[in-house]
Amino acid sequence: MEVTLKEVWEAQQNLKGVTRRTPLFYTDTFSEACGCRLYLKCENKQKTGSFKLRGAYNKVVSLTQEEKERGVIASSAGNHAQGVAYAATAFGVKATIVMPHTAPAAKVAATKGYGAEVVQAGQVYDECYAKALEVQKETGATFLHPFDDVHVMAGQGTIGLEILDDLSETDVVVVPVGGGGLIAGVSTAVKSLKPSVRVIGVQAEVVASSKASLEKGEVVTLPGAKSLADGIAVATPGTLCFKAMQRYVDEIVTVTEDEISYAIFSLMQRGKLLAEGAGAVPLAALLAGKVKDIKGKNVVAMVSGGNIDITAVGKIIEKEVAAATGEELCS
Repeated sequence: MEVTLKEVWEAQQNLKGVTRRTPLFYTDTFSEACGCRLYLKCENKQKTGSFKLRGAYNKVVSLTQEEKERGVIASSAGNHAQGVAYAATAFGVKATIVMPHTAPAAKVAATKGYGAEVVQAGQVYDECYAKALEVQKETGATFLHPFDDVHVMAGQGTIGLEILDDLSETDVVVVPVGGGGLIAGVSTAVKSLKPSVRVIGVQAEVVASSKASLEKGEVVTLPGAKSLADGIAVATPGTLCFKAMQRYVDEIVTVTEDEISYAIFSLMQRGKLLAEGAGAVPLAALLAGKVKDIKGKNVVAMVSGGNIDITAVGKIIEKEVAAATGEELCS
């Protein structure tokens, strides 16, 4: 199966009264810095702190009664975990989430708070995914994939519907890419309704598996790596996601860890927004000039989530203030 506009519209109906219609607002500050008319789509203001609730809830809605009775299991660096926990609890379904040991403490605590049992395994997403499959075989629970699933992609695609509804003159949409579920859904919705819109993905340079896959023309697995953008540090993109990316995504660019750090800091300092690493990569790419041909264009940068560990925030502030102070001293 492939995700289509029809599935995205159906997901929008399923999510009515559940998810928030998140704000899309124009930013003078970042428009000037990036050389375009820049709008921020703030999924960090979504329930559970990220866009992942959309896909997770839409998937749980699709389950049969028998599947719900067996319980659900998922693997996640944190945001899908919270979305699944929230959705499962809403339907009275037992949820087990496997998260890496490196997952931010705030995401682990929030997942437990939404009612799920948390099992920690591995250092990166792909290791906890393997563990989740083991547990699934032992328990018979229904596995909810964080990205490579039509219902999940369709749920994420509802963001694209909201963007075009709020800004019909959108020229470019810049989206974080990990396994590909978000950009697959959003690009399907946006391109189906307005093919002229350019959809640009952004990955962390240290594990740019979707970019490598598109360049090679087949799904590629890269060595796992830790990143400030933990939510998109995925070694292998989804097969279904990859097909959608091949069809609808114009380009994927990468950003360095320093560029991600600066974008997180800038969103806090200038935008008054708290974003996690994955949520900041679109702005990071724009600030670093990685997205071309945007002068005078209406550009939407997705702030996909705000679930960042508070200790990481402190370190980023310290690092960026020191860097700025050092530049002032040098000048």
